[in-house]
Amino acid sequence: MTTTISTAPVRTHVWREALILAGRTLRHWRARPVGFAIQVFFPVLVILLMGGLLGGAIAGSAAQYILFVIPGVLAFTMLSGIETTMIAVTTDATRTVTDRFRSLPISPGAVLLGRVLADMLTSAVELVVITLAGLALGWRWENGVLPALAAYGLLLWLRFGLLWVGVWAGLRVGSPEAVGAVQLLSWPIGFLSTVFVQPSTMPPWLGAIAEHNPLSATASAVRELFTGVHLQGLTWAADHALLFALVGPLVLAAVFCPLAIRAFQGLSR
Repeated sequence: MTTTISTAPVRTHVWREALILAGRTLRHWRARPVGFAIQVFFPVLVILLMGGLLGGAIAGSAAQYILFVIPGVLAFTMLSGIETTMIAVTTDATRTVTDRFRSLPISPGAVLLGRVLADMLTSAVELVVITLAGLALGWRWENGVLPALAAYGLLLWLRFGLLWVGVWAGLRVGSPEAVGAVQLLSWPIGFLSTVFVQPSTMPPWLGAIAEHNPLSATASAVRELFTGVHLQGLTWAADHALLFALVGPLVLAAVFCPLAIRAFQGLSR
């Protein structure tokens, strides 16, 4: 006779712990409103700089470029925000907060999941702020409410996958100062994509590389959902952007979630 042990209570316990720890992060943001405001409103500055300074040169007019760049900035924000996650995770490790968490009877996965859930909430706030800024500048989605909601779902899905990369990197770099060197990589990754410019304006080999960037897949898929128009690219990846936008974050989460948990346990010994 075999005995089956249900994992449902364990899973419920992990989620409950994660929600409690997410609340801890939210309380920290309430205590430091200036830093939170900078994180949320920085993408608006990117829109104004890119649209106002470069819009005319890239698209012929700033108004036309705004229609193109808003979905791209939405996707870019899902990448650039993970530096905050990295700093927070690294700071906890250097201040022995990680050791205290490890000494408590809670799951290591719950500690990291709590951080991810809190940052997902921040991501939602960022998306709202960018959307309001885009609407004020004349951007509109043209394909109905449901496709627009699906687009925002894809953006949050990308952030979910990237957050696990950020958690793992934050645990591995060793100090908050080292995060600065790592976060510089977000800018080449962000610009080597279709976020700010069309790949057709690049050399063919560079455009092909840009279209295989996971950020490009989400940006292109979001543009298609907002406009209802299928965008032709230079490669198979660009022509199947929605598929890549779904699979890419799943792969990132599947790879880096276990690595992050292992790194957390290793730091706590």
